[in-house]
Amino acid sequence: MNALLASSALAGFLSVGLGAFGAHALAGRLSADARGWWDTATLYALVHAVAALAVALQAPKGLMAVSGWAFLLGILLFAGSLYTMALTGIRPLGAVTPFGGVAFLAGWACLFIGASRAG
Repeated sequence: MNALLASSALAGFLSVGLGAFGAHALAGRLSADARGWWDTATLYALVHAVAALAVALQAPKGLMAVSGWAFLLGILLFAGSLYTMALTGIRPLGAVTPFGGVAFLAGWACLFIGASRAG
């Protein structure tokens, strides 16, 4: 089993599902701030699920593989903290969000360097 490919597919599935859940089941139940957090989480999760999927389809090694896993870690930390904050209202969870952003940046940097070395 290609764990990165399967994890990317799961992340994409969850991104779409959580986006729909927020748009329908939570409509009118979230504050404007919480709705913004939910939408941002969904956007970043879906974009990075697709990025991880693209990496996984290349049968990555080295930094290329690291980039895919960094994207998935970023989804967990960035989107996960925003979803949780939107549902619970616990604003200190926002302190976790930048760590997810750093994971996204690391993923893109690893992808750039790995692709540059590949020729």
